[in-house]
Amino acid sequence: MKRRTVLSLEQALSLPSATLRFAQLGWRVIRIEATPLGAGLPGDPNRYIGARVADEDRRSYFIAPNVGKEAIALNLKDARGHEVLHRLIRALDVDVFCCNTVPSRYASLGIDYATLAGVKPDLIWAGISAMGPQYPEAPGYDPVIQAMCGYMEVTGDPRGAPTVMGLPVIDLKAGDEVYANVMLALLERHETGRGKAIHVSMLQAAASWLITVLPLIDYGCEPSEITRAGNEHRKFIPTNVYPAKDGFVYLAIGSDAQWRRLTESPKFASVANEVRRTNEGRHKEREAIHRDMALVTRQHAVDELLADLRAATIPATRIFDIRQVRELPQLADRLTRTALPDGRSVRMQPMAVDVPGARAELPFPHKYGADTRQLLGEAGFAEHELAVLAGAGVIA
Repeated sequence: MKRRTVLSLEQALSLPSATLRFAQLGWRVIRIEATPLGAGLPGDPNRYIGARVADEDRRSYFIAPNVGKEAIALNLKDARGHEVLHRLIRALDVDVFCCNTVPSRYASLGIDYATLAGVKPDLIWAGISAMGPQYPEAPGYDPVIQAMCGYMEVTGDPRGAPTVMGLPVIDLKAGDEVYANVMLALLERHETGRGKAIHVSMLQAAASWLITVLPLIDYGCEPSEITRAGNEHRKFIPTNVYPAKDGFVYLAIGSDAQWRRLTESPKFASVANEVRRTNEGRHKEREAIHRDMALVTRQHAVDELLADLRAATIPATRIFDIRQVRELPQLADRLTRTALPDGRSVRMQPMAVDVPGARAELPFPHKYGADTRQLLGEAGFAEHELAVLAGAGVIA
């Protein structure tokens, strides 16, 4: 299979998370960053976020999404930078170009689809923005989109304030949509020989996940069905976090058969009554059920409760922290890895799905602009051309 080449004008998290998935497949991923501007720190601002784990421009928040990639610095505000980009696309036979800058800048930076398709007609072009090219000035920030698309309204304690999620799920969702749609476009190109433009709106991608709440409005739903519910499930009762002697247990009752098995257990027999036999009936006594369940669970240790719940084949777990998740036997041998410049190993998140031949160990992210001269040389630039471009601030 041909090793694909991805050229990506990327920063922050949404697009780097997408191109990471290509790097894991063994594709060549080249990230473009801007040349230095004034006294500010050069390149992707995320390079400078978090603890200094390697050096000044490779800090903790930057590492995991950017392993396995090469790094060049190119001034696309200069027409000469556009020419450099075009030569790279042709000479390296680039399959995919990606960007996550605001759409209003596409044309001025020379990265719009029409321009780059003129350079290489079968190029797959993918851009992430806040709301698509119809809203060209809107910046895309995960928590702002969470607030805008209802995620915060449905997250948190119903008696408390709207709450942002604990992970940047919209950034990651947008990245996954780039990954999926690039794969679809490559399949279509295999059949048609043509390239394609892909526009991922963070807002639209996030709203596509409102499948359990948004359609309820036209069914005449109760207001409580489309707002915060804490840790409980709005439909399946009881599904919630319950206190134990030494921690918490999360259990999920997804059917009347599971409820029957739960309440046949001696520990939980006191929670049953005739009304609660069906999920519809349990809705009527939801608050009382949660109180009754907690009265039972807080009398026992987590392990004791989990043993009974497993015996009744009830989905349940203790609440794991991130350190414990890393040690789960189901995940421990699937974690990806990189190595710090001093040789120390770093364990990272697993791939979403096992892929035969994928890279479990990826090279540490390259320093800002580290591969500029080597890659331009590969694209046919002579040393004197590189010297002129560097002197003019077109490359760094």
